[in-house]
Amino acid sequence: MGRIKIDVDTSPIFTTSVKVRIGDINYGNHVGNDAFVSMINEARMQWLASKGFNELEIEGTGLIMSDLAVEFKQECFYGEIIEIVLSAGEISKVSFEIFYLIQTTRAGEMVLLAKAKTGMVSYNYQEKKVSPIPSTLRMMLTSEL
Repeated sequence: MGRIKIDVDTSPIFTTSVKVRIGDINYGNHVGNDAFVSMINEARMQWLASKGFNELEIEGTGLIMSDLAVEFKQECFYGEIIEIVLSAGEISKVSFEIFYLIQTTRAGEMVLLAKAKTGMVSYNYQEKKVSPIPSTLRMMLTSEL
């Protein structure tokens, strides 16, 4: 069975840092896979908040995650500061991809910890149906840092 390969080759739209908490550590004494997922969700929420939005309200539309893939590269440990760089991938009428580079600095060098991709769908929670991506969100996805 082949491993998942995630190619992140688009321009960054947002960068944030998250400190590894003790609750992020698993029985192997490193960050658990569930904690990495939580961290990318936090990074996406911070990106939206930096623009005055959240996943439930972007010009009358919300977001739903339709898929998720993570390619793990290195262990990560308690107390490390993780940098998460978001970039947009394919954008359609109602959905888009967000890519995540998850990295940390060790001994003065940047170390790639993981790459991830989420598929996001624009969704009107009041009408309970998929809706077109709002123009402001589309601009947020296509503008660089």
